[in-house]
This record gives sequence, structure tokens and C-alpha cells, in this order.
Amino acid sequence: MSSLKQNLSQKMLQKLSPQQIQFIKLLQLNTQDFEEKVEQELLDNPALEDNRSDSVDDNYENKDDYGDDDYLGNDVDVDELLRANSNDDEGGFRLNEDYSDDEQREMPQASQSSFEEYLMEQARATFYNEEDLQLSIHLINSIEEDGYLRRELRSIVNDLAFNENITTTEEHLEKLLIKIQNFDPAGIAARDLQECLLLQLYKKDYGDNPAITLAETIISEQMEAFSKKHYDKIKRSLKIDDAQLKDAIAEIVKLNPKPGETGAGSSKTQYIVPDFILSGTNGDIEVRLNSRNTPELRISSSYTETLRAYEHSGKNDKNLRDAVQYIKQKLDGAKWFIDSVKQRQNTLLSTMHAIISRQKDFFLEGDETCLKPMILKDIAQQVSLDISTISRVANSKYVETDFGIFPLKFFFSEGVVTEEGEEVSNREIKKTLSDAIGAENKKKPLTDEALMELLKVKGYNIARRTVAKYREQLNIPVARLRKEL
Repeated sequence: MSSLKQNLSQKMLQKLSPQQIQFIKLLQLNTQDFEEKVEQELLDNPALEDNRSDSVDDNYENKDDYGDDDYLGNDVDVDELLRANSNDDEGGFRLNEDYSDDEQREMPQASQSSFEEYLMEQARATFYNEEDLQLSIHLINSIEEDGYLRRELRSIVNDLAFNENITTTEEHLEKLLIKIQNFDPAGIAARDLQECLLLQLYKKDYGDNPAITLAETIISEQMEAFSKKHYDKIKRSLKIDDAQLKDAIAEIVKLNPKPGETGAGSSKTQYIVPDFILSGTNGDIEVRLNSRNTPELRISSSYTETLRAYEHSGKNDKNLRDAVQYIKQKLDGAKWFIDSVKQRQNTLLSTMHAIISRQKDFFLEGDETCLKPMILKDIAQQVSLDISTISRVANSKYVETDFGIFPLKFFFSEGVVTEEGEEVSNREIKKTLSDAIGAENKKKPLTDEALMELLKVKGYNIARRTVAKYREQLNIPVARLRKEL
């Protein structure tokens, strides 16, 4: 039988102070989120004041000022359609694709009303029975951002029973779901990509377009062959010719594989707010922070004067002590926040200056092949900061240059040694790889083996698996999926 014992021991623990935690949180915010954080802090802490003028940098206030390249478009071609839920390794469809990325924050976006609200409005106009309306609302709440309902109806039935004390059946939810799938936009609430495409085709099919009818047949009966671009197999199975197949595919590529991102009632137009602004003149590069990153904050003089008055009053009243304690707390909070903001600004600028010193040729020429190998550790050593700090700076930050707006992560890449012994950025190799694939004969696309040999001729001695890795990072499918009729 073991006995209980007490022991004394000393341990050294490294803990972050509240100020350090605040600085880290501010550092990882992009311009839009940082501005919102400052505004929230001004509301929460009356001892903090904003000394800025009401005018904001007009260059970034109106999204119409941005060039076309700054927008994240929604054009859909056949390869994008096939990549929407695809598994690159197998060439098939991944029905449970998760489009979120915990390490990447969404870009600032302007929105009129939520897509969910738009679906709710249609539900209220469709379901007059209160019970059916509540069930349909629960189904709508289960629809993911891209417009798919990936949860099994059986799971939703269980949720309703245990959490809402509502009893229903899968069959009843299926009937309600069919009605929701008739909502706008077409394809909403589909369980997988095949159903999503079919729902859109059904809405377009008025019986007078043989291409749409054939497209329905291809998606319903030949989905696997279509996803792998086995066009000869489709033609043999359906006994159709090249012209008919091309007409059907032309209808399919018009469809939207992510209907939740283009639904009416919500604006999904996204625009980028740069954190840094660079300009090059006569071989010199000037960098400055976006004005939204440089708020003129100060401690409230009235709060400071009030604290002095209380401290010199000579009274020893409990209410007065509580008031003094409250004011000191707010003043300390304001000071810590201002210090954290200044530390954030200094860290952002020192990191950007270090990046410029290593990638000066690119910032002057705008040529991607001028990029030099650079990893987080290189910048961390140069500015004497931790790698995690540099990672927070690089995450979700953008820089505006004379050649466009780039994410900070764009400038970080591993190095590869050429046959001549020169170290080049793998981004240069990716650019060469992308150009080679862009110039290939689409009827006979280059295999990874052929691409490897092509790169070797250019002096890049890399393995086939590395070619495959770079191709996947460029979101370029395998050769058979690049094949065109």
C-alpha cells in the first residue's frame, strides 16, 4: 500500500506578462483588425484618447480605388470546377473539403446582409407551418460557408432531439431539404459536388437545350469519368461525338461549385488593405506603414489631473480609494496599450526593412526570378527577434509595391542549389515550372517526369517528387487532368 508524501521543489517557469500578451495579440492583427481593436480599446478605456484627425487615408477607404488585381475573383473554369472538391493525389472528388485555414485570416470584406439571413427570408416565404419553419431554419444553420450541407440528416435529427427536445425523422427533413435546395442561389444545400451541379442544371433545363440534358447525364452517370477527364470513356458510354461533349462541358463549366460564395443578399467581394506601402526612386526604396497602423494615441489629461486631485485630497474614504484604484487601473491600461502599439509599429517596420534588404532587386525590378531564398529564421536573426514573432508579422500582412500588392509570405521561400552551385529561390523554379505548363500542348500535357527533365535542362536539378510537390503548391493538377479535347 503506497503512502502519500509531500515534497518541496523549485521550478523555473517562463510566463508572459499581460503587456507582452497584449503586444503579441496586436502584432498578429492585419490593418483592418488592428484598426477595429484600437477603436474598441478607445471605447472600453476612457483614459485613452485618440489625437488623430477625423480624416482617414482616402487611398484605402474606397474599394473602387483598387486595381482589378486586388480583387479575389469568382470566375470558374473546368479545372477550378474539378479542383473545388478534388483530391489531387487520386484525381477524384473530396466531398468533405474544409476550406478554412486556422493559420490564415479572412481578408477584410464589405457585406450588405448575411447569406444566412437571405436563406431565412426565403424559408419564411416558403414554410407556413411553424414547426417546418423551425426545422428548416435548423437545416439552414447547418449549411457551411461554401453552400454545402455536409452533416448527415441522422446527426441533425439527433441534435434536435437532444438539444432542442424536437422529435422528427430523416424522411421529414429530407422533404424540407428538397424545398430548400430550390432556393436561390441554385445548388444551395447540396450534400456533395455532384448534387450541387445537378441542382443547377435542373434549374436551367427547360427541355429545349440538348447540351444541358447531356450535361445532366454526364454529371449523374459519368461523374467519376468526368472528374478524371476520361473523355473517350464518356463518348463511348454515351455514344456521343466530340462536338456534343464540348457543348455539354461548356454548360458544366458555367456552374458554380461553391454557391454559398455568390448568393444574392450577401456581398462576397473581398478587398485587400496593405499594411506597408513601398515606393522606389532612383534605386532607393522608401517604406512606410499604412496610416491606419499609426494611430496617435495619448493618455487622457483629465484622468491624470483627477488622479492627482484625489491623491492630494488627504481623505481616507473607501469610495475615494475605490475611485483612485479604478483610475489607476485605466491609466495603466492606457499606457500599456500605447506602449504595445508603438512596439508593434517598430517591429513591423524593422521586419519590413530586413525583408527589403534581402529582396531589394525584386522591389526595384518586380521580376519574380529576382527573389532570393529567405526563411523566417533569416529575418529573425537579422532583427534579433524570435522566429514566432516574425511569423506573426508575416501572417495576413500585405505590402503595396510599384508592381502590385503582395502578401508578406510571398517573399519567403526555401533555397535550391543549381548545377553551377548558385542558390536560387524555389519560387524561381515554380515560376519556370508554371511557364512550362502554360506553354505545353494541352492535348498532350507534360508529365511530372517530363517536367523534371525540362527543369534539368534549365539547370534545376530536382527530383520528380519535388516537381510534383511544387506543382501541387501551384494548384496545378496532374497531366491527365490538364488534358483538353
